[in-house]
Amino acid sequence: MRPALSSGSPTIALDQLYRDHHGWLSGWLRGRLGNAPDAADIAQDTYLRILGSGRLPVREDSRRYLVQVAKGLVIDLWRRQEVERAYRDAIAHLPEAQVPSPETHWLIVDALLRIDAMLDGLPAPVREAFLLAQFQRLTLAEIAVRLDLAVITVRRHIQRALVACLVACEA
Repeated sequence: MRPALSSGSPTIALDQLYRDHHGWLSGWLRGRLGNAPDAADIAQDTYLRILGSGRLPVREDSRRYLVQVAKGLVIDLWRRQEVERAYRDAIAHLPEAQVPSPETHWLIVDALLRIDAMLDGLPAPVREAFLLAQFQRLTLAEIAVRLDLAVITVRRHIQRALVACLVACEA
């Protein structure tokens, strides 16, 4: 059940929401994340997300709404950490001179996160065809057999995913 938002019922003001629940939310997040710095960041980001949305919960649903927003941010944090870990693993074998600078590292991780989010939003056959082509280096014909699709359909799926990647990286 989703928490009620400002739809005719009296809502709690953001400053009051913060005063009433920030300490509780921070503690709840510390328990889930196991560390205070990430919990503090997610707690602050939760209120920023609410501020940016312009949607406030009704008073009796405040904590449920905060948890809903915070859980999404925690998932984003975990996804980012997973992408960063995979990227670090991928470059771990590089000679020191070829390791990207910290600035480049963050730009690459950001682009990977945008591509990951874009892929997550694609229909399953499009995503699967693209991933088979990129990571398993299968030919269009091999992908067509594996997915039981026509070669032209596989080509269109891969083209759609590539265009989506370009758009995601330009954003």
